[in-house]
Amino acid sequence: MTRPLTLTGVVPYPPAAAARYRAAGYWTDETLDDLLRSAVADAPGATAVVDAVRTLSYAELDDWVTRVACGLRARGLGRGDRVVVQLPNRAELVVVLFALFRLGAVPVLALPAHRRSEIEHFSRHTRAVAIVTCATHAGFDHAALATEVAALVPGLRVVLAEDLPEADGDVPPGAADASDVAFLQLSGGSTGRPKLIPRTHADYLYSVRESARICGLTDRSVLLAVLPAVHNFPMSSPGFLGVVHARGTLVLSADASPAATFRLVAEHGVTIVPAVPPLLLSWLNSPDRPAADLSSLELVQVGGAPLARTVAARVQPELGCRLQQVFGMAEGLVCYTRDDDDEQTVLTTQGRPISADDEVLVVDDDDRPVPPGAPGHLLVRGPYTIRGYYREPEHDARAFTVDGFYRTGDVVVARGDGALTVVGRAKDQINRGGEKIAPQEVEEHLLTHPAVHDVSVVAEPDEVLGERVLAYVVARGGHAEPRPVELRRHLAARGLATYKVPDVFRLVVALPGTGVGKVDRTRLAAAGESTW
Repeated sequence: MTRPLTLTGVVPYPPAAAARYRAAGYWTDETLDDLLRSAVADAPGATAVVDAVRTLSYAELDDWVTRVACGLRARGLGRGDRVVVQLPNRAELVVVLFALFRLGAVPVLALPAHRRSEIEHFSRHTRAVAIVTCATHAGFDHAALATEVAALVPGLRVVLAEDLPEADGDVPPGAADASDVAFLQLSGGSTGRPKLIPRTHADYLYSVRESARICGLTDRSVLLAVLPAVHNFPMSSPGFLGVVHARGTLVLSADASPAATFRLVAEHGVTIVPAVPPLLLSWLNSPDRPAADLSSLELVQVGGAPLARTVAARVQPELGCRLQQVFGMAEGLVCYTRDDDDEQTVLTTQGRPISADDEVLVVDDDDRPVPPGAPGHLLVRGPYTIRGYYREPEHDARAFTVDGFYRTGDVVVARGDGALTVVGRAKDQINRGGEKIAPQEVEEHLLTHPAVHDVSVVAEPDEVLGERVLAYVVARGGHAEPRPVELRRHLAARGLATYKVPDVFRLVVALPGTGVGKVDRTRLAAAGESTW
């Protein structure tokens, strides 16, 4: 039997909590390598992964995983070694991840959009021994980046996806223990360098299994991943790991454009696709959408950021499928709306937590519980929510309570039945001359204007008011650019309080994103083309 491997800098679950989660059946002895091995045993000939250049059955995927695992082992990689993985949505990403899981190594999941600052930080902070990347992607030379970082970080080796090491042999099951850290994922914060989140095989696979069950995945499910697949949402909610659990098919694409998405849905009979609000809007507003064959599509999941009700209401009539709202975080908690929820719940909430043992607190600024229906800060603890970031004790002292609740930074309203509605981030609240304004509320109203494609409302410093309300507006194609006077009249007609109406409107071509569905507010100021 494999003994647990302790990774320095990881905050463990308290022994009593761990014992309770295991006794309840949430945690099992299964590892992520076991997940793939079981799928291969059950459905070796079923289609597992499809990308732009290849189609792999489960048996073919497993064979490639084994050969790469043996090749990496021959280069000295083994259990507990941290390996930065920076790959776009292609089959090699799935192969490399499962090869590292098979070895008991620990992937550090970087994004294709990361550059030297982040990659060097991840490599140093985790004491990584290797980085697996591609030669080029989207016009960027990733091989040169990796070589540059390797020159700065002692002992860091570069492995390219175009030349993955392969060797004959086998890696017996049991290289990792279910309580080992399986990988290090990135926090979804929009400012500062991302923190690293240690997820164990046991806690993560519980989330995967429950997500696959709630989302109704079966062996006929075909999931299209156009979001970066190493994010928590497309990875496990239910994501590509949920697909493997269900013995379904994963279609990978790095092109999330409406034309590419519609083509892949029709070509591969896609049944489920995860999206973030800006991406969903691009599909809904695309001129190609009315003619697209989306008949196979059963479910569009939307997460990463709050979804305006007006946009949510368009999904079923315009895409012909069900909407599922998803709210979660790489740190743990995941919520879903369910198939049997009423329309109001699906359109206006982000659903309920997946576990009966998800402990949810909604509190005021002094950590006192607020009544149901009142907004408050969301604190969570449970069988798949971490108890600390990787090697971040000072940050942990602020991000977690003394009794282990994670301070998510989200402001939510909780219903009596446990459904949560996200109303914003605590730090995003605008204080205009003492009047508190939630940006999401103003955004919801502006999105009902027919000439508005997307919008982001933020605070702007003001000498008199302290902060004033600034709205970045993306005009919708086929419409005349909306003028400020029109938008103000529109907001007034919808009954929005005068103090909440933006003081300034700025027209932009697009809202810069962080890659997880959140607007990158640090880049918004440079995006403004004109102030009306």
